[in-house]
Amino acid sequence: MNKRLLHIACLTALLTTQVFAAEEVKAPEAPAVVTEAEPPNDTTIATVNGQQFPLGLFRLFYAERLRTARAENTPEFQNLAFNEFVNIIVTSQDAKTRGLESNPELAYALELQKMQLLSRLVLEQTASTIHPSDADIKKVYDDQVAKLDRLEYKARHILVKEEDEAKKIIKELDGGKKFEDLAKAHSDGPTGKNGGDLGWFDATQMVPAFSEVIVEMKPGTYTKTPVQTQFGWHVILLEETRKMEPPTLESVKPEIIASLQREGLTKYIGELQEKAKVELNPDLIKQTPTEAKPEAKPEAK
Repeated sequence: MNKRLLHIACLTALLTTQVFAAEEVKAPEAPAVVTEAEPPNDTTIATVNGQQFPLGLFRLFYAERLRTARAENTPEFQNLAFNEFVNIIVTSQDAKTRGLESNPELAYALELQKMQLLSRLVLEQTASTIHPSDADIKKVYDDQVAKLDRLEYKARHILVKEEDEAKKIIKELDGGKKFEDLAKAHSDGPTGKNGGDLGWFDATQMVPAFSEVIVEMKPGTYTKTPVQTQFGWHVILLEETRKMEPPTLESVKPEIIASLQREGLTKYIGELQEKAKVELNPDLIKQTPTEAKPEAKPEAK
């Protein structure tokens, strides 16, 4: 896009912001939403400088604004969006008056936008025809659960600033002192007041230096040497382990279906690329020839 078009785009955004912030220009209030019957898309929602604009155009704009702003559909947001819509209309009309419609960069931008919209529509249409079977969904679920076959740990720790202090605490544990009491008395961490209780956790939730030690420990044991992390020096007590409970199939079913649909779309696009006859301009795109693999030599008998 050339500088002139870029400046126009920026100016439109700035004007829109200023209008809503300072209320220097007021667009007409958005028409009240009719709940009894939805008007057709070809209904005129506004006539600006003698040019009629259909409701379908505003609906498309409004849906996009809701998505990008992550806003709720409220009367206030409808008025806000309608005001923006009118601002786009009057500025685009002025752009046509100035002869900017013939700018070649605009033609490229419109063609690209059309291609992107058509691509999105056909992908949505194709995705709607992909209906994974219960067996396919169950297989993906079982595969994922198998990968989640790991342990959770229930542990306590005592965190101190100096290694020597941690060593003294280990000696006290060797002498029969209770871990919880020592944690309450010496631990600098927020869990100290609870006897160093960390609750149940997955090893990946901890910093590597901590998790690498705890996965090698046996329940009921504590570290015989201090463990250093960026937080200080730890003495760790592993109390229990258990297998991590996987999520239920029903709770992750929508995600699995979406994943299988994405796989189907990837296959669909790949098939289109395989069938497409693509001829590249060698003056613009330099292709690196695929290196031929050496033929395998026959084995000596």
